[in-house]
Amino acid sequence: MEIKKAAFITSNQDYRNCPDHQLTEFAFIGRSNVGKSSLINMLTNQKRLAKISGKPGKTLLINHFLMNDNWYLVDLPGYGFARIPKAMQRKLQQMIEAYILKRENLTQLFILIDGRHEPMKVDIDFINWVGGQGVPFALIFTKSDKSKRRELNKILQLYEERLKESWDELPKIFVTSATNGEGKAEVLKHIQQIIEQV
Repeated sequence: MEIKKAAFITSNQDYRNCPDHQLTEFAFIGRSNVGKSSLINMLTNQKRLAKISGKPGKTLLINHFLMNDNWYLVDLPGYGFARIPKAMQRKLQQMIEAYILKRENLTQLFILIDGRHEPMKVDIDFINWVGGQGVPFALIFTKSDKSKRRELNKILQLYEERLKESWDELPKIFVTSATNGEGKAEVLKHIQQIIEQV
């Protein structure tokens, strides 16, 4: 798949106000500052489709982008630490959970993991929560260009070992770099295959 057309449609705080359509939605979420906006821009061949910030917690809304006029890419707020008030953090958590659990158009959730770091409790807890809810998901390890391949493979192995403590079957795993484009073709092919099966 190649994304030839990408357009921002709307932002919302409530899943019930999201676009009314019959198209499939692929949502992207990750810990604050995981490189989500950079990855989205890389996948869509855009430089500024998703706003990039050096400060964690800048995505505070559910953002819908229409891809090739036939599916939606959804940019969700990050989870975990962000320099925002506790009340706002709780509100974001409720908004994210409501979208993930109640949005009928959600076909696949991509959970982004910083490939430079060993497994963090906040990531493992979120993965286990999503899996426990029966939500289809895949893992995308970002920033692969920031580490040596041997170090990255060690991180991937550690995650697999941690996840096998709770799950018999591991989710689909992708390794990406917004800098050199690694993983772009694989992620888009995966999305295309799901669209064809729906």
